[in-house]
Amino acid sequence: MTPIRRIVLAAAAAAALACSAATAAAASTAAMAPGGPRGRACPPTAVAVGFSDALDKASIDGVAVGGLSGLAADRRSGGYVAVQDHSGTEPARLFFFRDPRHPTPTGTLTLRRPDGTPYDASSFDGEGVAVLPDGRFLVSSETEPSVRVFGRDGRQAGELPVPARFAVAPAGEATANATLEGLSVSPSGRFVYATMEGALAGDAQAGGGQTGGGQAPFRRILVYAADSGAPGGFRLTRQIGYQVDPGNRIAEATAYGDGRLVVLEASFTPNVGNTATLYAVTSADRAPDVGGIADLATAPAADIVAKRPVADLVRCPTLGAPSREPQLNPLLDNYEGLAVAAAPVGRGPATLTLISDDNLAATQITRLLTLAAPLP
Repeated sequence: MTPIRRIVLAAAAAAALACSAATAAAASTAAMAPGGPRGRACPPTAVAVGFSDALDKASIDGVAVGGLSGLAADRRSGGYVAVQDHSGTEPARLFFFRDPRHPTPTGTLTLRRPDGTPYDASSFDGEGVAVLPDGRFLVSSETEPSVRVFGRDGRQAGELPVPARFAVAPAGEATANATLEGLSVSPSGRFVYATMEGALAGDAQAGGGQTGGGQAPFRRILVYAADSGAPGGFRLTRQIGYQVDPGNRIAEATAYGDGRLVVLEASFTPNVGNTATLYAVTSADRAPDVGGIADLATAPAADIVAKRPVADLVRCPTLGAPSREPQLNPLLDNYEGLAVAAAPVGRGPATLTLISDDNLAATQITRLLTLAAPLP
């Protein structure tokens, strides 16, 4: 969740994901064919498949659905899981639903400390969620920040190490509410990627240039490798340097292969609206480790990973979407979660599912958007 916004969810799952991918592939093929519905193109390479607002202001078991951030496929529950971003006075929760084209909430899970007491907004600000091969959940919190492991019962079972300089100032160099926003596990289960939303203070010390909002353009991505002997089952192996477009933050980064990520960059301007751009990174498995570089502004250009544009959501068709506040494109809202179902090489485009965080606000919408795009 952006600081300015705070001011003003087995076989059934595999079948659902396959169906979603097939639908997206069909839509992509149709949109690219001569005479096809080219109006669905999201330049430069994606196609808008559809959207749903069915989860907006919904409830399940008396719990309001909203404030949903990270998103991941969850085969154990037969669908998808999202984490609630800053739960207020309510316990921190995961929300589960099926079929992003026609979503129906199927359950919630309270996130608890090792002693069984629930986390809440005073100690937890959920932003990213991922599902490990054994079914347990990884959830990032911006508060410290942290990356914790939770069992299927919701109780904390471990925690991944986060470097000291990533702590929120004054303990470290991070800005409050701009820390570990993105979280993903590679499809192989071998790697975890945790991505900073904002810049570390130290990464602007050498005049590295400022983007909108006073932020330097460089971000760090923590890379963990599976290790049964390490805390939480993963050991920190490197940091990757990434550069956002001017004025942007990283809202999510999702792995679709070992070393391959789709990064969601986003921004918000009052009375103008949101922007969201998707980029592909293909070299995270061989990118230089920048952990020893104090200021990324001084790093060689080759140390910052290259990115390829996938989709500019402002340039997508509106699809007839409504909006409750000013937007450059009414299809836009505060997209903060992204799940990627990549087709086998040569078998068609990937399915990209985005979810927006309505900040539990009446003027915003919890929206699921489905795109199809070839990924490098």
